[in-house]
Amino acid sequence: MTETGLVVRGIHKGYGNTAVLKGISLEVPQNAFHVLLGPSGSGKTTLLRIIAGFTPADAGTVVLGGRDITHMPPERRNIGVVFQNYALFPHMTVAQNIAFGLKMRSVARDERAGRVADILALVRMQGFAHRYPGALSGGQQQRVALARALVIEPQFLLLDEPLSALDRKIRQEVREELKRIQEETRISTIMVTHDQEEALYLADRMLLLEAGQLRQEGPPAQVYHDPADEFVAGFLGPVNLVEATVIRRMDGLVLRIGTQEITPPPRVSKAIETAGLAGPARLAIRPEQLIAELARSGTRPPDALVGRIAAVGFGGAVVVLKIEVEGRPMTILALSPDIIACNEWQVGRPIWIRIKEARLLTLAACG
Repeated sequence: MTETGLVVRGIHKGYGNTAVLKGISLEVPQNAFHVLLGPSGSGKTTLLRIIAGFTPADAGTVVLGGRDITHMPPERRNIGVVFQNYALFPHMTVAQNIAFGLKMRSVARDERAGRVADILALVRMQGFAHRYPGALSGGQQQRVALARALVIEPQFLLLDEPLSALDRKIRQEVREELKRIQEETRISTIMVTHDQEEALYLADRMLLLEAGQLRQEGPPAQVYHDPADEFVAGFLGPVNLVEATVIRRMDGLVLRIGTQEITPPPRVSKAIETAGLAGPARLAIRPEQLIAELARSGTRPPDALVGRIAAVGFGGAVVVLKIEVEGRPMTILALSPDIIACNEWQVGRPIWIRIKEARLLTLAACG
């Protein structure tokens, strides 16, 4: 394979008058875990099915390892697929389910047995070869489905929301197993999910779809901390969208939020200076990028906003602070020991809020 394992160019797909995919183009490097993320109806599963060959595209091409597979039937694409419902044969044992694809490829019986044993060891299911799917837990069935997809030694592995039917605890366990197996095999993988936490944990690279269009792609940390727009910022977790005004003065830049003026954090200052702009701006600030401090004097620090506590919610390791800055709601995440150990954090208490970091989303008129 070439360095770029999968190339999708100009994929369009519609049903009747509804456009599901609108000219999707992307290049997926090999040997990494890629996640297709987006809300329901964004086109994730449709794109996955087009790559697998189960759904024809209206226009565009799919190239795998330098080979055009756009019009190739699924069985000739050398792609492993794990469906949302696992699609195991209930009348076959675990070993028979896993060996099915090898049998269809006319692999000799002795070789089939060896490869099934190896793949069962990889997914840590060595003692389950003679059991039937009905005697397995959801997590075990998922591992069997994964083993069946991997045993044919595919060029690419496609996973269609494989964890959605599992409860939270099992889902977390199987998620870690998926990561381990992909890292051990180095097989190029694309997984569809609408779960942001799952995508951030698993992905080497995220591909975020919305309304049939690719909104942003990149490493999870980059997409999370440097969102392309408000949709991306909001979809990947809680975010404070703050309208501000950039003011240039002889002694430096100032951000005005409401009636208060503060020194902007370094990242925002750098973005403003690079663009050479002033005036209305919109900031995307994650709750963990804000620092709250009890206001113990009447003198506000130059880099802090003054606000009031609207609510305090205990969340285990963290405390969720709902605050107001001149009537504008904001959310802050703080470590529990810092808050719970001090019972002074009460509703109505004035606090100072410092911005550690923020993404400058726009420098156009807000609203």
